[in-house]
Amino acid sequence: MQVKYNVGDVVQMKKAHPCGENRWEVMRIGVDFRIKCLGCGRQVWVPRRDFVKKVKKILSQSGSEESK
Repeated sequence: MQVKYNVGDVVQMKKAHPCGENRWEVMRIGVDFRIKCLGCGRQVWVPRRDFVKKVKKILSQSGSEESK
C-alpha cells in the first residue's frame, strides 16, 4: 500500500540531520520532495524514491486531506 504525503505533513526520518533533529516538514511534493528540518530550518530536495525509503513514520498530518 502506498502512503499519501501532503504539504505540511511532519515526518520522522530514519537518520538524524547533522543538527541532531530527525523531524522534517514536507514543503513540496512532486518528482522531488522539498523538506525542511524542524531543528535548524535547512531545506533540502530529495528524490521521491529516496524520500519514501528514508521516512520512518508520519508524526502529524496537515489539515489539507479530503475527508472520506
